[in-house]
Amino acid sequence: MPPVLGGGRNTPTQPDTTQTDDVVGGDDDVIRVETNLVTMPVSVLDRDGRFISGLSQQDFQIFENGVPQKVEYFQSVEQPFTVVLLLDVSPSTQFRMDEIQRAAMAFVDSLRPADRVMVMSFDEYIHVLSPITNNRYELKNAIRQAQFGDGTSLYDAVDDVIRRRLSGIEGRKAVVLFTDGVDTTSRRATIQSTTDAAEELDALIYPIRFDTSGDLNGGMGSPVPRRQNRRVTMVDILGAILSGGNVNVGSGAPGGGTRAEYERGRQYLLALAQKTGGREFEADSIYNLQAAFTGIAEELRRQYTLGYYPEKAGTIGERRQIKIRVHRPNVVVRAKTSYIVGDNKRTLAGV
Repeated sequence: MPPVLGGGRNTPTQPDTTQTDDVVGGDDDVIRVETNLVTMPVSVLDRDGRFISGLSQQDFQIFENGVPQKVEYFQSVEQPFTVVLLLDVSPSTQFRMDEIQRAAMAFVDSLRPADRVMVMSFDEYIHVLSPITNNRYELKNAIRQAQFGDGTSLYDAVDDVIRRRLSGIEGRKAVVLFTDGVDTTSRRATIQSTTDAAEELDALIYPIRFDTSGDLNGGMGSPVPRRQNRRVTMVDILGAILSGGNVNVGSGAPGGGTRAEYERGRQYLLALAQKTGGREFEADSIYNLQAAFTGIAEELRRQYTLGYYPEKAGTIGERRQIKIRVHRPNVVVRAKTSYIVGDNKRTLAGV
């Protein structure tokens, strides 16, 4: 097994080409070695959003700040993953709770036996509804327990997942976040603090933003405009997930929130996705999100992993740009595009 880059703001180390003692941990028996090896997951797709298998190490080329780098590590084996399923159960979601639960359970049904999930929810407080498990019955029961409450501590919940829940998880991991993006009661975390933390996270965040503005009576200020009704197909959703675009799922509604609130929430969720290499989805209703969940699961499972040692050492805090090319025609490559040089460990950061 190769050395695996570990994100996290609390364990900085100095980039170095010498190796320290190997440490074995986690269910996937991953070995962590303190080196300056930069590793990243990479998805390669055709123009229809289908995963391209059968590529070899020689098919890939990596550039750092425009300078070619030698691919030192390559892996193409499908691997299980761990997902934190984070559900917004604030008052604004009360009319969508049944839909959210059905979509979340459909996601559980899309998993393979080795894939694992932790179910969490948040209103004013953060609730852990199930520990990390691959027990489908336990996961579905946990999802059914999600009930809406008062307040919306979105930033605190994201901070909790990044700093506490993901830190000890080895292997491929991601966060699937259901929310409208509006925070009302966070006490510890902010937009800035959580986006900064996400930039150094070694996991993908997939925010699924649903518009709740039309569900509540009253509201303040100008309503969020109605979106045009359009039936979204499986091709639309999976193509967006796997090829890098966004998709509007279902139809919008005339609403009750201010433009500023919902736009700030949208920009926040988009930043979380971009900084981690995930994808943000606009889900004005929860219609057909089962297809989106299936696509997310497939993307996490079917990735190549590349690694390289940078030709030149960087200085602490320096951002290095990464570009990956595949020597095949008409392909779409999805990967993080930069990393930040840390105190003693390089941490990938999407931009």
